[in-house]
Amino acid sequence: MKATIEYNSRKIEINVSKPIDISIAIDVNKQNVNAWYLEEPKIFPEKSDGKEISVKKGAVVNFNSIQFNPHSHITHTECVGHITEKIHSVNTNLNHYFHLAELITIAPIEVNGDFVIATKQLKMALRNKKRDAVIIRTLPNLEEKKNRQYSNTNPTYMLEETAVFLKEKGIKHLLIDLPSVDKEKDEGKLLAHNAFWNTGGPLRMDATITEFIYVPNHVKDGEYLLNLMIAPFENDATPSKPILYKIIKEV
Repeated sequence: MKATIEYNSRKIEINVSKPIDISIAIDVNKQNVNAWYLEEPKIFPEKSDGKEISVKKGAVVNFNSIQFNPHSHITHTECVGHITEKIHSVNTNLNHYFHLAELITIAPIEVNGDFVIATKQLKMALRNKKRDAVIIRTLPNLEEKKNRQYSNTNPTYMLEETAVFLKEKGIKHLLIDLPSVDKEKDEGKLLAHNAFWNTGGPLRMDATITEFIYVPNHVKDGEYLLNLMIAPFENDATPSKPILYKIIKEV
């Protein structure tokens, strides 16, 4: 089914029956993606009077609790409250959910023994395009990203100057298939986070970073309509389900 949407004075046509889900779910039936030195997430039935509340055990409903950390175990979207003393809520500050986004694929380059996303790579990919969001798929893009154990592996990260470039270009929403835009162990500097959210000046309260996405290889680089759906937790970060819609044409 096709739909026409008016966005920032543009009218675009999308096929709403062909959503592209780029989130990673919690699935305790197999190895879950993980970072930041935590144990695996848990989904388990609660008990009442010592009895498990599950249909399998004779209850009339399944009644599971879930134990997880959004930064460690699932695709999540975070706001500046992730790095400020005051806990700003992403649920409060993200008020618009549809955005024009550019999907780009980047082969990280090696700098001083680390693999990084550099400014020149984003400049070449984005050029003069006007977008609200950028979605970064890093190479190699293997299925194992959906269950990789990232702790103590020094994953690819974004240079501070690259985050500054995105901020100055007006990118409000950054989505990436890594556990963080910053180096795993950087003495707490969090250079890219601070640069993107402009913590040295007026805070970018409505800007977000979404980590732990996975974009399948068959999805081509280019412009998409992004639906950035989040779970309603009043917290600095919350699980999210970003969905892409290919733009068919302008009308």
